[in-house]
Amino acid sequence: MQIEQHVLQGISFLPSPHFNERPDEQDISLVVLHNISLPAGQFGLPYISDLFLGCLDCKADPSFSDLEGLEVSAHCLIRRDGEVIQYVPFNKRAWHAGVSEYKGRQGCNDFSIGIELEGSDHVPFTNEQYASLEELVKMLLKHYPKLNSKAITGHSDIAPGRKTDPGPHFDWVRFHASLT
Repeated sequence: MQIEQHVLQGISFLPSPHFNERPDEQDISLVVLHNISLPAGQFGLPYISDLFLGCLDCKADPSFSDLEGLEVSAHCLIRRDGEVIQYVPFNKRAWHAGVSEYKGRQGCNDFSIGIELEGSDHVPFTNEQYASLEELVKMLLKHYPKLNSKAITGHSDIAPGRKTDPGPHFDWVRFHASLT
C-alpha cells in the first residue's frame, strides 16, 4: 500500500460525491475511527459502499428509512476480511464526523481522516482489520507530517453522547502497541 496524489495505490478507490475542500489541506492532524454495519450487525453486504456513494436503496431494508437523503462518507472502510476501500482522497474533506470537537477545535471533518471499520459496538473486530488498520495508519503517519500516534481518536470521543463508535470491543491498547 502506498499513497500517491492522496489516494492509496493497490486497493479499490470508489469516488464518493460526498466530500468538499478542506479549509487548509495541509492541516491533516487527526485520525477518527468509526464502526459501521448496514443493516446493523450484518457484514459483507454492499450497503456501506452504496451509502458512501449516494446510491443506497433505502427501501432495501426497513432500517434504512432514516438514511433517506443522508450525505455521508469516510476516507476509507476496512472490511471484516481486511480489505481496504477508499472513497475520498485524503486531502479532501470527507463527511464522517458531523458535529464534533477535538481538543477545543470544532468541525473535525476539516482536519481529520475518517476510517470506518466494518463492525458494531457488539462484536470484536477481526485480526485482519487490525492488520490493515495498522498498515494504513503507519502510512498516513509517514505521509502527513501533522499526524502523530497520539492524534488518533474514536468518533465517541469527538461526539460524546451522540456517538459510541468504534465501541467497547475496539482494542485501543493492541492498536497503539502495533504503532510502536
